[in-house]
Amino acid sequence: MATLTPAPAPTPAFPLDGPLLVAEIEAYLSSLPRSAAPPPRSAVRVCPLGSTLQPWHAGHPDPHRGLLDRLLRRPARPVQVSAAEHLRLTSRYLTQHGWLQGALQDRSGRVCLLGAQAAVLAHGYGTEHTVRIARTQVMEVLHATGRPAASPDEYNDRPTTRQSDVHRLLDQAATRARALAL
Repeated sequence: MATLTPAPAPTPAFPLDGPLLVAEIEAYLSSLPRSAAPPPRSAVRVCPLGSTLQPWHAGHPDPHRGLLDRLLRRPARPVQVSAAEHLRLTSRYLTQHGWLQGALQDRSGRVCLLGAQAAVLAHGYGTEHTVRIARTQVMEVLHATGRPAASPDEYNDRPTTRQSDVHRLLDQAATRARALAL
């Protein structure tokens, strides 16, 4: 019975010198321009897979002034959104711009819960009526979950409230509003 001998391993086209290879990679990486700038604040990750940068209002059309709006010199008509969509947009706005306690907005653009709702409205998403319904849903969730407050803003400014608490509250209120078709 003949024994089979393994074939010799093929010789690589380049030498496998580990330290030399590491040095070449480091030299290459150091020659690349450094981009210390963070991703633009105008975009946040809202794709379920987390791989696409999109603005906070992704999935909703941009408000635009029509011919009549321009002729009458009036602002664009707001994009119609439900109370649930308004609450989700508010959460996205907070994610992008940052959360704040004790003030409506600061110099860096961070906003509180009320500031985020006002900004979503000011950007042309929803109406004042939509915001009132959304705030009512937030209050309903606060009281139903044993966190009574005089207003959502009081809850936002409590020392024990964290940004994650505000996002969770907005999500619960949006879920409630969607279930009630608001």
